[in-house]
Amino acid sequence: MSKNLRFAPLVALLLAGATIAPPAFAQKSKKKKKEKQEVPAATPAQAPKKDDGLPKPYSQVITDKAVTDEGLFKVHRQDDKYYYEIPDTLLGRDMLMVSRIAKTATNIGYGGEELNTQMLRWEKKGNRILLRVISYENVAADTLEIYHSVQNSNLAPVIQAFDIKAFNGAASVVEVTDFFSKDVPALGLDQRNRDTYKVRRLDDKRSFVESIKSFPTNIEARSLMTYEATNAPSNSSTGTISLELNHSMVLLPKKPMAARKFDQRVGFFTISQTDYGTDEQRAAARRYIVRWRLEPKDKEAYARGELVEPVKPIVYYIDPATPMKWRKYLKLGVEDWQKAFEAAGFKNAIIAKDAPTPEEDPEFSTEDARYSVIRYFSSDVQNAYGPNVHDPRSGEILESHIGWYHNVMNLLRNWYFIQTAAINPEARKVQFSDEVMGELIRFVSSHEVGHTLGLPHNMGSSAAYPVEKLRDAEFTKKYGTAPSIMDYARFNYIAQPEDKGVALMPGIGTYDKYSVKWGYTYFPETNGRDNSEKLNAWIRQHENDPNYRFGRQQGNTIDPSSQTEDLGDDAMLASTYGIANLKRIMPNLITWTAQENKDYADLQEMYGQVLGQWNRYMGHVTANVGGVYENYKTYGQKGNVYEPVAKEKQKRAMQFLNEQGLSTPTWMLDETIIRKFESAGTVDRIRNAQVSIVNNLLEPGRMARLLEAQATLGSKAYTLPEMMADLRKGLWSEVSTGKSIDIYRRNLQRGYLERMELLMKDQEQTAAARFGRGGTPVNVAQSDIRPMVRGELSTLRGQIKASLAKTSDTMTKYHLQDALVRIDNILNPKS
Repeated sequence: MSKNLRFAPLVALLLAGATIAPPAFAQKSKKKKKEKQEVPAATPAQAPKKDDGLPKPYSQVITDKAVTDEGLFKVHRQDDKYYYEIPDTLLGRDMLMVSRIAKTATNIGYGGEELNTQMLRWEKKGNRILLRVISYENVAADTLEIYHSVQNSNLAPVIQAFDIKAFNGAASVVEVTDFFSKDVPALGLDQRNRDTYKVRRLDDKRSFVESIKSFPTNIEARSLMTYEATNAPSNSSTGTISLELNHSMVLLPKKPMAARKFDQRVGFFTISQTDYGTDEQRAAARRYIVRWRLEPKDKEAYARGELVEPVKPIVYYIDPATPMKWRKYLKLGVEDWQKAFEAAGFKNAIIAKDAPTPEEDPEFSTEDARYSVIRYFSSDVQNAYGPNVHDPRSGEILESHIGWYHNVMNLLRNWYFIQTAAINPEARKVQFSDEVMGELIRFVSSHEVGHTLGLPHNMGSSAAYPVEKLRDAEFTKKYGTAPSIMDYARFNYIAQPEDKGVALMPGIGTYDKYSVKWGYTYFPETNGRDNSEKLNAWIRQHENDPNYRFGRQQGNTIDPSSQTEDLGDDAMLASTYGIANLKRIMPNLITWTAQENKDYADLQEMYGQVLGQWNRYMGHVTANVGGVYENYKTYGQKGNVYEPVAKEKQKRAMQFLNEQGLSTPTWMLDETIIRKFESAGTVDRIRNAQVSIVNNLLEPGRMARLLEAQATLGSKAYTLPEMMADLRKGLWSEVSTGKSIDIYRRNLQRGYLERMELLMKDQEQTAAARFGRGGTPVNVAQSDIRPMVRGELSTLRGQIKASLAKTSDTMTKYHLQDALVRIDNILNPKS
């Protein structure tokens, strides 16, 4: 309720009383009112003239008490207020604002994490400065008539309007205190976290600017923001979330770097634009790769083919919070990429350094957008990530803050143990030597740095090597476990104990050097946009060599040669070797995880890792069933882009799954291990793992691809009827033999029936969204899937009925009787 409305009755009463007051009272009142009006200094109505919003003389706004920081803009601090002095020469210039968490409480992100990146432009309008958010998604050359239409159709939103407080020659002074301390959504906590923590509002009284520092090309503003939150993830009794946020505003180059067109045959992160200024008789979609600006110091020597240092190398600083013993390995991971840049003609192109101490450089900050930093987070998250901040006009990478979580070491320990301990004595413990852990850190550091160079995951790389080559010491020492460190190739789980001296992990490989050459070679004769023929020639030179292939990361896997965590060109053979090693590790788990006076937590974790690795092998193999290879091509290249996996290979995959995945994995049921950490749970754990294999096989998109292959290839295809018959025969093999069915198989068979029921009853007509991102959309209700399910269940019902008379085991008989009831309910559901 407003104040005016609340006191309206009282005002009315006073006015009514005035009408019946004695004349003397009325005259006295008028006299007092007149006398009051004769005192101008005390008249409230005149007070606002002191702050009428119009510019004041500079000396009245920026007084002698102001502390001034020179830089991109002059930043003035006066008491608790901050002012920007914006030169007219910087009005209309493109700038990038990067907002990050600088400090945080437990469970509310991590220091250095990016909240938002946006391109800004300062503009003057009368006595105000407008701050707009600029987009370059739609473009046209400014020399063309259509340029004006593009500008009119893409009006930049204003996120803040500032009154000009004063002028100083050709510069405008504005106050920015509220901009950084009030709730400006574009700068504060993002909407996802607001929803998660149920943020009600920003508390202005507990939010303020900590500091604003100006540098030659950027301004760093830091503020403490306190939000009232119903679901605060730490210190919940306070009902608040407090964060220190850092906002880096960076001046972008007046002339953007020349962009390089993207080619899907070589993996790079990209920017996208719609160009309305072409002669293509359409709005042309353009994609340009994201990369650093590297230009040779000596262009003549570079043109002669000599290795030349860049004008400005890529430099990474190691967070001072990083433990001293790991800094060496993080640096090595950065500088491992030097050999790749040599392929592009540069030497010493990428360098790692320790961050300067406060004594060496008191202005240095890890949040400063001028510096690329490997940030070290004290967190139990088992991860690391490698983002980059780039110019949205050209794709030029400006800086990167790699996030390195302390607990990534636990993830590395688990991978290395499970994937190599069978052949590698150094991995047969729960705490590795610093040298071993250091090399693992170096491996992940190299991978994350690759992302910051503009390189996405190349999941197709590891399929380049024949499986048997990964058992060859000479080959693996020369080439590693994959041609690209940007694959999730991990460690060599294929090598067997007799394969002495074999290499166990990937490094910067053939593909990495090739992709850096393709993306970073400097072309002095053109502006970089017009080298499509030369770049295409480099691709065509290696078009049939799998070492130079890029395979994109998938959601639901369709291409079995572009998977995560796999090795080699044949998942069935590779997984057979991998399971043989898991069977060697299992009996040694207690010995290899033993530590004096410790409980069995590590044993439990590593047992779970064995099951998890086995499950990965099942996924690698399953992807071959209904799989379709994807090899990007352009006109002029022979062959199709999409090619179904060969029938013989798909049949081998189904045979493998029946033998290794759907039969009871008795080798994992070691009571001496399991009873060290749980009283029960094994039966359900195995059920869950095996049922997931069945669900994956009976995924509608996979079934749709098998149907399409049958329609187009006929007898050359592995068909859906063949796949489902093979699955039924393997999964229900006891029905034909009359053998007893153990508890694990009974659970699995019921899981199969439930999946078949879902395929029959699910009301979702298009199954792509329901069964996971990506994949193949299919209208289940109108496809051949339901007739196939009905036919398989009818066949199975007949086989079970014939088998019941031969069954003597009580639990098996009850199970089969129950299965019949379930099948009848699926085929003839009650209304």
